[in-house]
Amino acid sequence: MLLHLAFEATGDGSPVVILHGLFGSSRNWRGVARALEPHHRVYCVDLRNHGRSPWDASMTYPEMADDVRMLIESEELDRPVVMGHSMGGKTAMTFALETPELVGRLIVVDIAPVSYVDRFTSYLDAMRAIDTQSLTKRADAMHQLAAKVHDPGVVGFLAQNLVPRGDHFDWRLNLAAIAAAVPVLSGFPAELMLRSYRGPAMLIRGSLSDYVQPADQAALAKPFPAMRVVEIEGAGHWVHADRPAEFVAALDLTPAVP
Repeated sequence: MLLHLAFEATGDGSPVVILHGLFGSSRNWRGVARALEPHHRVYCVDLRNHGRSPWDASMTYPEMADDVRMLIESEELDRPVVMGHSMGGKTAMTFALETPELVGRLIVVDIAPVSYVDRFTSYLDAMRAIDTQSLTKRADAMHQLAAKVHDPGVVGFLAQNLVPRGDHFDWRLNLAAIAAAVPVLSGFPAELMLRSYRGPAMLIRGSLSDYVQPADQAALAKPFPAMRVVEIEGAGHWVHADRPAEFVAALDLTPAVP
């Protein structure tokens, strides 16, 4: 089922569509959007089961790419730059491979179209263990998360998804659907690797991240023959948050020639 995605839009100029990673939302990209808005119309999107977007029990990359296609078509965007981080990067690659004629330029942030070991179930278990019906302070949830998630940065990132609901806090993530989709989200549709997107493309990876290995870069060559790889020194997986100025400076947002 197609979902009408929520988004934040700012700026004027050629369009840029930004897709966040797992457990993220459009708000994580506001800083990048502000940097780009003088010359671009920037759309920071909430993918399904995240942020302010609708929930659905199913969550595959083709489904998420279809949601993005509907947004681009409804906003009448002409071959926008499509940029995605992590899960959003896999969604962006899926979209480019399925509908290359709708993509002006592809930017993938610290992810490859390969299968990864499950890095997410432990986070989901920690979040689902919190009794949100009795939760009145975000700090209490962070304390409970910290007992099971030992990276303070990740704890803070996850806790951003707690929102007030009447007299308590609750998750704005569809945790049940995400948990069920982890095997799919950790992989990439094999059939799409037989297709190709020949438009301009770049991969931005963090030098401290282990998400994109040399063999993964080689796997990009066939489906994305024009892919250019840029490494941001001193950045981990959240490249745009770790080195925001360097990240923005590395972006090539030149409109593609039709």
